[in-house]
This record gives sequence, structure tokens and C-alpha cells, in this order.
Amino acid sequence: MLENDWIVLLSAAALAFSVLNYVLLDGTDLGVGVLMGLTRCGKDRRAMAVTILPIWDANETWLVLGGGGLLALFPLAYATLLPALYLPFIAMFLALILRAVALEFRDYSPSYRIKRMVDGLLLVGSLLAGATQGIVLGTLVEGLPNQGGQYSGDGWEWSGLFPLYCGAVLVSGYTWLGACWLYWRTVEDLQRRSGRQARVLAIVTLVLLAVLVIWTATLDTQYAYRLSNLLVWLPAATLLIALLIGFILGFRSRRQYLPLFAALGIFVLAFALMIAALYPLIVPPHLTLQAAASSPNSQVFMLVGFAVLIPVTLIYNTYGFRVFSGKVRAACD
Repeated sequence: MLENDWIVLLSAAALAFSVLNYVLLDGTDLGVGVLMGLTRCGKDRRAMAVTILPIWDANETWLVLGGGGLLALFPLAYATLLPALYLPFIAMFLALILRAVALEFRDYSPSYRIKRMVDGLLLVGSLLAGATQGIVLGTLVEGLPNQGGQYSGDGWEWSGLFPLYCGAVLVSGYTWLGACWLYWRTVEDLQRRSGRQARVLAIVTLVLLAVLVIWTATLDTQYAYRLSNLLVWLPAATLLIALLIGFILGFRSRRQYLPLFAALGIFVLAFALMIAALYPLIVPPHLTLQAAASSPNSQVFMLVGFAVLIPVTLIYNTYGFRVFSGKVRAACD
């Protein structure tokens, strides 16, 4: 029995690691897409696109690992989430396709006007993808009606105020990551503007996150108990202060990646707080990790696959970042 518990925990950790990597990596790309759509200068938009063109598609590998892992490792959770979130999932996939087409084919646009329209579609796709991902997370935290591992709702739980607010928070956070990324990867006027945007978006995102944490604590007594526990909030508050100091000092340092790394650290902290509030549930209010898990043999088989795929994907991502590292300068668009 104890061995099975460890297998379930390892499966949950592999799944959470995949989802977190997707949020951090592709979330940054989506944030750049939002900022591209809001930028008037064609040269700057071209530079922004060049910073993510070589790496965005590899970042989405983590989404495949997370979705496939959920189906194989926790099929009851998958069976509960999918019918409840059909519309947000479909909207998210369509938005990601729209983002991909806009990014890859913008350079083939026959005129500046059409290219500007394509960048507008990139903005729409990036906003919609980020919002739907936040809505999915918000719906999960708020809880889904289920009986015996079967979804028993009406399919519209995602349209509540809390999930929609989570969508807005994630869009703001992604845009913040995108601004930090551009501050690191660009130069001159674009870098200075990205730095100003990153500082403003940091304030907006942190205020929205603070409201979200308080709101989450009101949803369930377990959430309130976990988030108010001294062993949870004190380390979290200490780490948050340290990351904020690193974020502020990063703009005065030659290590221009520091603001981005600090922002990513705050995302990791928020993700950890969500897990601390939910555990051992995988689909609140009733479905636990143990109840949703597949057979031990299936989980071991999948964990062997994850043990191969996760390092390979990490190495590939790291190699891609290394090859295409360095500053990007604005050129004719």
C-alpha cells in the first residue's frame, strides 16, 4: 500500500512538473504575443517575433506531456475535467493554432497592412489562450460536481466569476513574463519600454494575485486552513519578498535576465500555493489522487516514459535557448 502511495505521488509530481513548465515557458511566449499586438512600431514587432520564433513550438511539448499524462495517470480526473471544460479546451486549442499560424506566416504577408492584421490575430490568439488556461485552473480550484468519478454538472461551471477572474490574472501574469523576456532579449528603445511595462505589470499582477489568494481562501474551509497555516504562508511570504527584491535590483544589474527569473519564481510560488491548498485532491471537492489514479502497473509504465521524455525535453529546450541566445535588434519589418 505504501509503495502504491509513492507511485501515485510520483505520478502527480511528473504531471505537475509538466504543467508548470508549460505555464512558465509558453506563458512567456503568449505574453510576447500580447505585447506584439499592442505595439505600433513594425520594426519592434519584428524584433519581438524573432525572440520567440525559434523556441515557441518546443515549449508547447510540455502541454502534450501534461494532457497525455493526465489521461494515462489519472483517467478519472480526465473523465471529470474534459466534459466540464469542453468549450474552454476547444477555445484554447483553436487559439494556440491561431497563434502558431500568425507567428509562422507573418513574414509571408504581402503588405504591411496585412501583416498588421496578422499581428492582431496573434494578439487575439495569445489573449484567448492565456484566458482559457486561467479559466480552466480557476474552475478546477473552485471545484466540479462529480459522483463516483463521473462528472455531474451542466458544463457551464467555467463561466462563473471566479474562473473568469483567474483567466484575467493569468493573462496579466503572462504579459508580465513577456515584458521581462523582452527586457532581457532586446536593446535600446524596445528594451527600455519593456522594462517600464514589466514594472507596471508586476504591480498589477501582484495585486490581482493577492486578491486571488484571499478569494481562494473563502471558497473552502480546507483552502483557508492550508493558506493560513504558518508553515505555508511564512515561507511563501519570505520567498516572495526575496524574489521582489531580486526583481527590482535586476533592472540595475548587468544580468538582465534577473527580472524574468524573479517573475518566473513568483509563478512557481503561486503554483506551489495552489498545490498546497488542493492536496490530496486532484478535482475538488471530492476526487482525490488515489481515487483518480490508474493501476500501479499503468503508472509505472508511464513514469518510465516520463523518466525518458522529461530529461530529453529539458535538454532540447535548454539547447534551443542556448543556440538562439543573445540580443535581438529591431530591423525592417
